Amino acid sequence: MLFVHVKKYYESTYGDEVCTPGYDAFSISPPVHIHKNKSCHKEAILTLGDELVSYLKSKGLASLEYQEYSSPPDEIIAGN
Repeated sequence: MLFVHVKKYYESTYGDEVCTPGYDAFSISPPVHIHKNKSCHKEAILTLGDELVSYLKSKGLASLEYQEYSSPPDEIIAGN
């Protein structure tokens, strides 16, 4: 439900509609559709997240960059 709240918050704050045709195709309205199976909900949430990120990137609002590290996480945390 967090992604749904993020979408509604953005739409109410900026007045733009975030089109999510992939998510809408699942016809899931949280928390009402509890009869849908887990994999359907999982796929819907992943689709909604992808569509939200794509929309925010297109508006120049997604500014976090992913950086891949060459050393394992334990070495990064330990400062080696």
